[in-house]
Amino acid sequence: MRTTTASLSAVALLAALVVAQPAASAAPDGQDEYTAAAREFGVPVSVLLGVSYLQSRWDGNAGEPSRAGGYGPMHLTDGARLRQGEHHDGEEDPRGDTARPLSPRQSTPTTTVPDSLRTIDRAAELTGVPLERLRSDRRQNIRGGAALLARYQRELGAPASEPGAWYGAVARYSGAEDVTTARQFADDVFDVIRSGATRTTDSGTTVTLPADAGVRPAVEQVDRLGLRPPEPGAECPARLGCEWLPAPYEHYDPSDPGAYGNHDQARRPRDLDIRYIVVHDTEATYDRTLDLVRDPTYVSWQYTIRSSDGHVAQHVKAEDVAWHAGNWYVNAHSIGIEHEGFAAQGTWYTESMYRSSSRLVRYLAQRYGVPLDRAHIIGHDNVPGTVPSTVRGMHWDPGPYWDWAHYFDLLGAPLRGVGGSRSASVLIKPDFATNRPAMTGCDSARPADPCPARGSTSVFLHTEPSEDSPLVPDIGLRPDGSASTRQVSDIGGRVDTGQRFAVAERRGEWTAIWYLGGKAWLRNPPSAPTAVGSGGWLVTPKRGLPQVSVYGRAYPEEAAYEGTGVPYQAVTPLQYALPAGQFYAVGDLRPPTAYYFAQTWEGPRVVVRGDQRYYEIQFGHRVAFVKASEVDLTWRW
Repeated sequence: MRTTTASLSAVALLAALVVAQPAASAAPDGQDEYTAAAREFGVPVSVLLGVSYLQSRWDGNAGEPSRAGGYGPMHLTDGARLRQGEHHDGEEDPRGDTARPLSPRQSTPTTTVPDSLRTIDRAAELTGVPLERLRSDRRQNIRGGAALLARYQRELGAPASEPGAWYGAVARYSGAEDVTTARQFADDVFDVIRSGATRTTDSGTTVTLPADAGVRPAVEQVDRLGLRPPEPGAECPARLGCEWLPAPYEHYDPSDPGAYGNHDQARRPRDLDIRYIVVHDTEATYDRTLDLVRDPTYVSWQYTIRSSDGHVAQHVKAEDVAWHAGNWYVNAHSIGIEHEGFAAQGTWYTESMYRSSSRLVRYLAQRYGVPLDRAHIIGHDNVPGTVPSTVRGMHWDPGPYWDWAHYFDLLGAPLRGVGGSRSASVLIKPDFATNRPAMTGCDSARPADPCPARGSTSVFLHTEPSEDSPLVPDIGLRPDGSASTRQVSDIGGRVDTGQRFAVAERRGEWTAIWYLGGKAWLRNPPSAPTAVGSGGWLVTPKRGLPQVSVYGRAYPEEAAYEGTGVPYQAVTPLQYALPAGQFYAVGDLRPPTAYYFAQTWEGPRVVVRGDQRYYEIQFGHRVAFVKASEVDLTWRW
């Protein structure tokens, strides 16, 4: 099964590339810098282009750092500029069980920066170019990357000849400390070289890597890098660099039965279905994040992925329940994956991270039957509050700069609308590169300042079909009903790629959707659509009901607790309502109705199952649940 999964993942990743085989006489645009740098340092241009694609997809990102502190198309890393951060901030209780709240805890920070995150210093030594120019000047950044590759090739004693002889230098460029991650990076680079690719970068120029199907990489060179061998224990697909770094399950205060952490033991999927995979960002560096998850008094998640090379660490087995999403129901039925980075500061994720994450998610989805759609592969920002009092404190990562469309391309499940221009519902799908909504607050020291213009997955929602009208309100975030804002952390008035909503009205270049119990307008011009027609299942209140409640968890009815010894967990509605006449897109026709009772070190641990049926719906930016008995289900194109 592992081999099959790995093969499928490789096919999906290759399918995500745009293959190009231009005529030999064609003069490719936008890559003179690569050609010149390759010639200057004696690096095959296809190798230089392939490495850059795996780091940044040839984008310069306006000289802004990646989530790992990497700059420019060659991702030259500047560890001195990394924030340490804290994994959890705000009011959210990561465990998310109102029957057993988790008190906020802090962990001792670390300031260690590994050598793999200091490549910009070595590039400066090799080229004589100041650090600031290597960060901001595209041509100099590419020269710095070429100089590093040439140095690695010389140190290997390998011939500077045809592209395949550069496999070891490419593997070293990843910065990986283990042989599996280094191999995966180099394999991906050479897959791109074999397939070819073309892409318009964020600077508007076109870069082309002609296909070289005959390249034969010298894979044995990796054995000369002295890297750490594969380690057993992690639940990962074959070929993915993955290690087992367990989160401690400890009873750290014998006088308190509830003083244990930082996760709960279970027997999933035998006792609890796994229905969701939650995408997080760490809000801290990779090393800092590992410090946090190894603290028994802190919280946990199943996996962490490093930005610089896509390396994966697993901390909690899939069978156990990690404390990561802020909603106990979601925790009990999900796997949490943390991605090194910051939702606002640090602007982009590396291609290596996207690819490792997509391989891991595809493997987990196949293993546990999780559908590859945006109702089940969700961001932390899509997780609902459990009860009205927790809604405001829920987290908003991975934020508006996570490229959901590209991610699902890599998963082999492209986000496509199923329907036409007059469909009853729409799939949110702006062009990530050109969709650059104005936001504020990316710099926490200057929250009123505009964020840099950058590609985004988010589309803002207005109260009227006009850019001048206020953004729609979210009473869970602002009980006074005031308008949402363009703060990068304010998800109240925006939707993201892959989410589906029922259409309420169309007017010119504007489309209205049903959202949080009201009508919300998004600009959707035919020449640059932000949403595409996509039919599917919808729900609306049953005839005669003026409105129905929405819930943040699909808990059992009271009768289900009889004889279990477990206290009844109230099925408490959120502060919103779904009014008659409105329709909402269904993401899951039968989410599990269950409550997992796990409160003390000694136990007991009991799963309470109910007969009450729910539907998962896309109600606002976050998902929610409605009782099936209170709504009518209809399929509409």
